[in-house]
Amino acid sequence: PEATFTHIAAMSHFGRTVSFVSQPTLRDVFSEVEKGSCHYGVVPIENSIEGSVTNTLDLLFESDLKICAERYQTISHDLLSKTSTLKDIRMVYSHPQALAQCRRWLEKYLPDAMLKECSSTAHAAREASKDPGAAAIASNEAAQLYQLEVVASRIEDAVRNTTRFLVIGRESVHRTGQDKTTVMFVTSNVPGALYKVLKPIADTGVNMVKLESRPTKHENWSYFFLVDIEGHIEDPDVKETVEGMRELCLYLKSLGSYPRGLAQ
Repeated sequence: PEATFTHIAAMSHFGRTVSFVSQPTLRDVFSEVEKGSCHYGVVPIENSIEGSVTNTLDLLFESDLKICAERYQTISHDLLSKTSTLKDIRMVYSHPQALAQCRRWLEKYLPDAMLKECSSTAHAAREASKDPGAAAIASNEAAQLYQLEVVASRIEDAVRNTTRFLVIGRESVHRTGQDKTTVMFVTSNVPGALYKVLKPIADTGVNMVKLESRPTKHENWSYFFLVDIEGHIEDPDVKETVEGMRELCLYLKSLGSYPRGLAQ
């Protein structure tokens, strides 16, 4: 939705001259791009404090869309309300990740307030705009959109709070020389299986920058793995690495090669 941090990341990446189409859920973002209704979608993949956005990981597993780019966005949370004083606030709305990122501040300054989870920070701001005794943790842009006052600024517990966003689309992206490749795979459930699949990465000297697992949801205690490696699939060493991994997996797909974002 408009004024969420995903919307802000999309504007930072594409500029303000393109048409943005808000969607209520991450699944809807994937669906609109898959149908061709939108050229690209922007989705959060991980936060520097709270870790991965598991819903996005699961949707990448299900989808045939490619990762076309990544964007690191600094996240700064404000407390927004119709009232200008903390003592009048009885309820705080926000997305679960935002509530978690401001946990210590809330415990210190609003220990008696009820916390209510919402689907997005923009939804939280909309709810807070209806009740003078409520507040929302959201962006400064949301304050302007819903005519709310900024009661407190930068209330996140960690100063270096950054979220990594992915740009997803239907087309592959050519190499730039500063790229990253993301691969998703499933191994056999036998001793040493993961070690064997990752060995080609070490053998070719490619740098692995991320490794994560998620349940496949098709069978209990069955997992898929997601790995980020430096380089583009058009690079000979990366291509050799991925093909070597493919031979050792039950299932492997490349989610795309794309320009590396500037980490913050």
